Amino acid sequence: MTEQAYFRGTGKRKTAVAQVRLMAGNGAIIVNGKPFEDIFSIPRLQSVILEPLVVTESKDKFNAVIKVEGGGISAQAGAIRHGISRALLVTDENLKPLLRSHGLLTRDARIKERKKYGLRRARKARQYRKR
Repeated sequence: MTEQAYFRGTGKRKTAVAQVRLMAGNGAIIVNGKPFEDIFSIPRLQSVILEPLVVTESKDKFNAVIKVEGGGISAQAGAIRHGISRALLVTDENLKPLLRSHGLLTRDARIKERKKYGLRRARKARQYRKR
């Protein structure tokens, strides 16, 4: 019998992508080889990352090893939150209604709109002059 050592989840927000691996442990979270407090020093971002674990009351049950790239730190924190939520869903399918009710399984798809030909930005045009 093969025992799975960890549970995977991929989270995304804007252009940030986080690959999350959850394993049984004491609650340590490692992001890109460092403790997550070193990378995300703002308390609000730390609470965003821990939200799925707090909601499911599994903060001290799992260790998380995370690789995240792209975007800024706020988008990376959102991507990690999404990835942890998906990994928790793999551990226990019964958590889905709880995670869904807190909006943790919804991918925030707001990304920067592409620049259009003939415009200065996505929608900004040159100023119109009648005379």
